Amino acid sequence: MQVHILTLFPRIFDGLLRESILGRAVEKDLLTVETHDIRAYSTDKHHRVDDRPFGGGPGMVLKPEPVFAAVEDVCGNQLFRRILLSPRGRRFDQALAHNLAGEERLLLLCGRYEGFDERIRIGLDFEEISIGDFVLTGGEVAAMAILEAVGRLLPGVLGDAESAVQESFENGLLDCPQYTRPVEFRGMEVPEVLRSGDHGKIEEWRRREALEQTRTRRPDLMDEQEGKQERQE
Repeated sequence: MQVHILTLFPRIFDGLLRESILGRAVEKDLLTVETHDIRAYSTDKHHRVDDRPFGGGPGMVLKPEPVFAAVEDVCGNQLFRRILLSPRGRRFDQALAHNLAGEERLLLLCGRYEGFDERIRIGLDFEEISIGDFVLTGGEVAAMAILEAVGRLLPGVLGDAESAVQESFENGLLDCPQYTRPVEFRGMEVPEVLRSGDHGKIEEWRRREALEQTRTRRPDLMDEQEGKQERQE
């Protein structure tokens, strides 16, 4: 997969792309990520990329000219799925992560200040995605979250392919509790069933615990599961 990121602060991504799972994916050429400084496409002598909003109000708005120039230069004649990080966008979730992981090329546009000139969304065919109902200083953190969630789903990125299947949200539920050595720590023991070697009972326990975790911590997910079941019936 090729991912291109348009941002005013390209160095923010350096650490993410050198370390851990994404770093290994880049090293193995399973994932290519390039960052592009939007300021480099400004024709203003001071490299300004923003201006005051029409109609008044606080803050500054990203101008269309440098963004259009950046997108047209990066994309050329190639097809990219274009993502604009925005609080107005569709909520990002695991299903969307899988959907994006099937793309060959992604373009992520990170905003700053009071947002984008609306003509950027209209004229460049961007889809808007939000990582949650809260406000960030810019889109870089949101782009990192999407890059991390999508990158780990690419074939060969994780050491064990099952790791991406047996975890939270893959089946609409939270993951079950996990334990490792030692068996006993400060009076707390690993559940006996996990030490039994009975794979049938272990799977039954994990499923039951996943349901209980979801029911108590994320009842909204349980409502979604029950709604899907009703529609199927």
